[in-house]
Amino acid sequence: MLLWLADYLSQYYIGFSVLNYLTMRGILGVLTALFIAMFIGPYMIEHLKYRQIRQSIRSDGPNTHLAKAGTPTMGGALMLIAILLSTLLWGDLSNRYIWVCIWVIGMFGAVGWIDDYRKVMAQSSRGLSARWKYFWMSLAGIGTALFLYNTASAPQELALNVPFFKHVSMDIGIFYLVLTYFVIVGTSNAVNLTDGLDGLAILPTVLIAGALSIFAYVSGHIGFAEYLHIPYIRGSGELIIFCGAIVGAGMGFLWFNTYPAQVFMGDVGSLALGASLGVIAVIIRQELVLVIMGGIFVAETLSVILQVVSFKLTGRRIFRMAPLHHHFELKGWPEPRIIVRFWIITVILVLIGLATLKLR
Repeated sequence: MLLWLADYLSQYYIGFSVLNYLTMRGILGVLTALFIAMFIGPYMIEHLKYRQIRQSIRSDGPNTHLAKAGTPTMGGALMLIAILLSTLLWGDLSNRYIWVCIWVIGMFGAVGWIDDYRKVMAQSSRGLSARWKYFWMSLAGIGTALFLYNTASAPQELALNVPFFKHVSMDIGIFYLVLTYFVIVGTSNAVNLTDGLDGLAILPTVLIAGALSIFAYVSGHIGFAEYLHIPYIRGSGELIIFCGAIVGAGMGFLWFNTYPAQVFMGDVGSLALGASLGVIAVIIRQELVLVIMGGIFVAETLSVILQVVSFKLTGRRIFRMAPLHHHFELKGWPEPRIIVRFWIITVILVLIGLATLKLR
């Protein structure tokens, strides 16, 4: 929005043309989202308390979580507001990828909001039924996949890029739809499963979004893309604004969500943020790099799958409790230790993911 205004004003004062630089708008996107989250955070927390929108604790969860009962939830709406406002202000609204990301974060955020609201109204840890939850998430995921598939203008926009190899890019044809669906919906659920401790999910999300902004920038620059042997995706550089907004809003939310949390993000935040990471990775053709950088999310998801399969087949549990962070809680690890160690692992994985840009 402000880009159009800056283009108009630059004919009167050349200084406004600085907003034509993606890096500048990316920085402004981070700061805008951060300030919005920091500013409205206290007001939203008080409003959630007033409306008695509070977290319900699983009866079968760790006993240490009982003290968290009554903490305001649905704070993820704070991040969604900051992300959307910042993106609309600094993004190029003629770019289709910007609108795809807005669609995804809006749809998955809406599903999460309904789920959280039903939990609050029923004062239970169960919200929207799994059937309807996955129906609406699947509808959004399939719709996004179809749009990206039908609007692709170059073969590299639909090919699977393999990291660590210079010229390994596979034309996957119609399987692109399946891959896109699973990346978006799978990442959404993975972040949701990880969001079980104070700040555990949000900092990895911020780190991965920051790394994806670098991938988006170089993917959208034909010179950098050719030099680094990655797919050139025309217009993808604009995603640096959306990624930056996630980084800023996430840091602002972490200010209130750090241990001991003043507010939880709820499904409205975790489902939307996870889906956003997924769709960004799909657009810039870095799905496999997302798996590397999001190793914590992958491990949390696998721990749940393995636990369920093992119990159904053998009647025995592999972990003391799933997802994985609960296993370490029951082993006696203090919550802050689990959180920080998972953060450190994510930093390492993100650096490995960024290294794939050059190690080919």
